[in-house]
Amino acid sequence: MTDDTIRAAGCVLWRRSPVDGELEICLVHRPRYDDWSHPKGKLKRGEDPLAGALREVEEETGYLAVPGSPLPTARYETNGRPKEVRYWAAEGARGHFIPNNEVDRILWLPPTAARHRLTQPRDRDLVDALLNALNPT
Repeated sequence: MTDDTIRAAGCVLWRRSPVDGELEICLVHRPRYDDWSHPKGKLKRGEDPLAGALREVEEETGYLAVPGSPLPTARYETNGRPKEVRYWAAEGARGHFIPNNEVDRILWLPPTAARHRLTQPRDRDLVDALLNALNPT
């Protein structure tokens, strides 16, 4: 990792459906990119990655999150710079979504539907990582 690496953090936010108790994953729609992703964002200078991940979840979804297992870190390039995004599994606690400039919609979807809705393939891998973390063999 170089000094110009963009550092970010996020969560694969999950809950049990209030209707049938099945697992649901929260996805956010970012109008700036017209994409569906997991809640995440850049870390503030000196910010602990987990604290930043939980802050971003609350800012983007309106939900407080209870952190769980660390998930794989995503590494890729954006605008010619390396980017590293650390992820955690996190259970959605109380909260309420209010649309904003950064995120205009959220969806709570079953894992298969979430995997299909996600824009980036690297985000789909995180769904599998979450399932493995919640159901270890």
